[in-house]
Amino acid sequence: MTEAEPALALTGVTGAVGRRTADALADAGVPFRMLARSPERAPRYPGSSVVAASYGDRDAALAALDGVETLLMVSAAENAERLSQHLAFVEAAAEADVQHIVYTSFFGAAPDAAFTLARDHYATEQRIRSSGMRFTFLRDNLYLDFAEQLVGEDGVIRGPAGDGRAAMVARADVARVAAEVLQHPEAHIDATYDLTGPEELTLAEVAEKLSAHTRRPVSFHDETIPEAYESRAKWNAPDWQVDAWVSTYTAIASGELAGVSEDVERITGRRPLSLDELLRDHG
Repeated sequence: MTEAEPALALTGVTGAVGRRTADALADAGVPFRMLARSPERAPRYPGSSVVAASYGDRDAALAALDGVETLLMVSAAENAERLSQHLAFVEAAAEADVQHIVYTSFFGAAPDAAFTLARDHYATEQRIRSSGMRFTFLRDNLYLDFAEQLVGEDGVIRGPAGDGRAAMVARADVARVAAEVLQHPEAHIDATYDLTGPEELTLAEVAEKLSAHTRRPVSFHDETIPEAYESRAKWNAPDWQVDAWVSTYTAIASGELAGVSEDVERITGRRPLSLDELLRDHG
């Protein structure tokens, strides 16, 4: 990095949240370094740079993080080795003397969370806590942006969610929070934020809203857990992936994803998007 360049780095810039965060920082005139597994896919901004690095490659991570003080660590794409990759990257960040890590975690992260992947997020948080680095955890609820992808070809959302509610959040709002925290990390030292939308919805209500906006009938079918595993067997996915899919719904049923937080508005000064607003904007 040049002497005049802030020691700020971002991961996940080829994905939706990382890219939106980078866009916001660039719009604010903040230079940064991007760490990307595929640098050729990374966006380009004036005054910023991109280097090759991946969570599982310790040597590449150490080189890429040289001189970095504040780091946005966007959680890796779901895969069987994600937790071990996360832990290796956190260790590399600590060894590279990163001072503050901002990590995109998950709402309700806990060792016994119903959503299986929330347990991995908790383990990552714990490793960051024990590293000695300052931290900010952004605990995102389910993404509103995925609501339409829950619908099957027959127009039905299927899963064992019952009448549980989820306070889903738009990826754009997560990125706005991340950009604000990265610009003023000293104001968010060792903080944990719950990032939600402005409302908590059942999947039956989600189906109603999708019907209204897409103008095609969408309904919700509350599967039993055995039905959920059976209906997903056609994908021939590994067990960990099917468990994650099904437990997304059981987490909703258990109430673990309910509860509206004011953190998005408090940090950014702007109310988060609702599902109606997101669908209207994308319509």
